[in-house]
Amino acid sequence: MNINLKPAKIVLENGDIFYGKAPDYQQSMVFGELVFNTGMTGYEETLTDPSYSGQILTFTYPIIGNYGVSDADAFESTKIHVKGIICQTIYTHKPQHYAANKSFLEWLHTENIPIIFDVDCKALTKVIRDYGVINGVMVFDGELDIDTQIQAIGQYADVHWVEQVSCKAPTIYGNGKYNIILVDCGYKKNILRNLLKFDVTVKIVPFNYDYTQEDYDGVFLSNGPGDPKACVETIDILKQALLQPNKPIYGICLGAQLMSLAIGANTYKLKFGHRGQNQPCLNLLDGRSYLTSQNHGYAVDEPTLPEDWLVSYRNLNDNTVAGIMHKSKPFAATQFHPEAAPGPHDTFYFFEQFLDSIKRSSK
Repeated sequence: MNINLKPAKIVLENGDIFYGKAPDYQQSMVFGELVFNTGMTGYEETLTDPSYSGQILTFTYPIIGNYGVSDADAFESTKIHVKGIICQTIYTHKPQHYAANKSFLEWLHTENIPIIFDVDCKALTKVIRDYGVINGVMVFDGELDIDTQIQAIGQYADVHWVEQVSCKAPTIYGNGKYNIILVDCGYKKNILRNLLKFDVTVKIVPFNYDYTQEDYDGVFLSNGPGDPKACVETIDILKQALLQPNKPIYGICLGAQLMSLAIGANTYKLKFGHRGQNQPCLNLLDGRSYLTSQNHGYAVDEPTLPEDWLVSYRNLNDNTVAGIMHKSKPFAATQFHPEAAPGPHDTFYFFEQFLDSIKRSSK
């Protein structure tokens, strides 16, 4: 893809400015929360993860796009969810992968996703690590004065992102023995793919769908974007579901935070979150450690967990809670992504544990 470039910049709400280049077809300013991802691969899966809704994503790996973009079977949703992309170098030559059918930049152009590259992403990431996640604006045309740009950033209002990305009506997949409710708070398709490896029927329902009176064998709470405390309806429904002790409930990422809030614990916003495929976690039950895929900006406040719950996993970078479980009932959740798209795949056993708990409860 032949492109013409023009100067562009990222203005942060603390007044810092980072300069770069952008394709000349990009025009409108883009506002969002700046976060960074430390993964070395998997940009297709990362960008189509609904948990990035409302965010401008900085890639710390120095080159993006070298293997192009393949068909949508590898995607985690039907579209790119980030509001914008910042990277150091973008690969603009012929993609170096046999399955690629378009270049990375062609994909972004088709989906109207802005990008600024030739940016000092190391320095930008240091700002985010020191300051915390920070609102910013991507500027492609015009020379608005800095005060006006910072004022515009301050007026950037977050929305109920889960409501934006959740499905609008239930959908059923599979035709297996066990009936699973998958609560869609912005689920990644690989969660569904992994569940369908078992003898199950999966009913995907909206975030505010009341499933408590239906005939189901287990509930699975998905990942999703934004502050878990915004999901008031999801939490209220979950509180009712947790009253049925023989119906297993498992969750991933946002699902872990929602479960914590439903049992009376608290959540809080991390300074800069965990985003990447190289997050180390310790299984406190057996002492084994795993590299995990993560994408979240909130965490469970450990001291607020009820006495009948325990921490099952811990993030080894900062000792935050990476998993919780009930001491006697079939309720468990992880902050990391055992569906692991793009990887690693070491914690797939979480799905096996979910199905095993369903089989035991169904006897």
